[in-house]
Amino acid sequence: MVIGVPAEIKKEERRAGMTPEGAAELAGLGHTVFVEKGTGLGSGFADDLYEASGARISDRNSIWKTADLIIKVKEPLPEEYGFLKEGQILFTFLHLAANPGLAKALLASGISAFAYETLEEGGRLPLLAPMSVIAGRMAPLMGAFYLQASLGGSGVFAAGAAGVRPANCLILGAGTAGTNAARVASAIGMDTTVINMAASGLRVIDEMFLGRVRTLSLTRGALMGSLREADIVIGAVLVPGAKTPVLIDRDALRTMKKGSVLIDISVDQGGTAETSRPTTHDDPVYQVDGIIHYCVANMPGAYPRTSTLALAGSTMAYIKMLASEIEKSGIEGCIKKSAPLRAALNIHKGRVVHPAVALSLGMEPPDI
Repeated sequence: MVIGVPAEIKKEERRAGMTPEGAAELAGLGHTVFVEKGTGLGSGFADDLYEASGARISDRNSIWKTADLIIKVKEPLPEEYGFLKEGQILFTFLHLAANPGLAKALLASGISAFAYETLEEGGRLPLLAPMSVIAGRMAPLMGAFYLQASLGGSGVFAAGAAGVRPANCLILGAGTAGTNAARVASAIGMDTTVINMAASGLRVIDEMFLGRVRTLSLTRGALMGSLREADIVIGAVLVPGAKTPVLIDRDALRTMKKGSVLIDISVDQGGTAETSRPTTHDDPVYQVDGIIHYCVANMPGAYPRTSTLALAGSTMAYIKMLASEIEKSGIEGCIKKSAPLRAALNIHKGRVVHPAVALSLGMEPPDI
């Protein structure tokens, strides 16, 4: 199979869809791997490392034109829609529930699109997890940074001082991102609370942190009371394939302390707050009602070396499976054999085939 790895074009996105080591694995299996010139530079991988691994350095147009399977990190942007073509396979983060324009472009192209974020195995999301870990650990650090008065924050020092209370950090969601956010927030010394709908997630947090992190069941009363006390709020809610439920409406936002910071990790899927909208690393924050919003849609991209190694290390097994099985029996045969890849398939033959994605886009999912 011909596998193409184009460079990412999202603003300040320096991650690469594949490492030289991954290219070597695929080349060793008989696949032809094309990597766009400069793809790995932001992650510390020069073109000659890919060439030494057996990959061929090429240009963007040639890669999209010739590759059977396209491997990316982020979803195609509008300037890439013209490259999409019938019969091609795309494997990347898609987040279609919050991006109907992309869904429309994929449907019209006839491409088959597999999404990292809906690939599920054993009740886990193994391709979303490594990025959720990094985003979760980043979130308290970003929140602490933007509490600086010179940046519009309240001037509360996250770690506190002798005789002075630390910042109050509220985390919405007890999944991978939320748990890792709690790990860093509590380690810094913040007064940390996690709110979650499922009691099972709260029990995990309670056992993990031995009571050092407060846990609350999601109710309107608990949420509103916690928002009023919070200096940093971290939105880390995930419904796989579906749009994130809005927990913080405009009225709730107005109850928060001026100069507090909202870090919305969930913005890829629509956002936890009504006022959230995607931002970029070169322009990461804005204010609404005196609340600083940090809503960078590709947070792990700030640390591309670590993020590329973590993501590529997780995707490679599925890339090899995808290439091998599709060569043998096509996409239909592949998804019959592999439940994880079946869960990852979002669009095929002009149809949305993932139930949660289809419902989020207002479509009836077909029986595949």
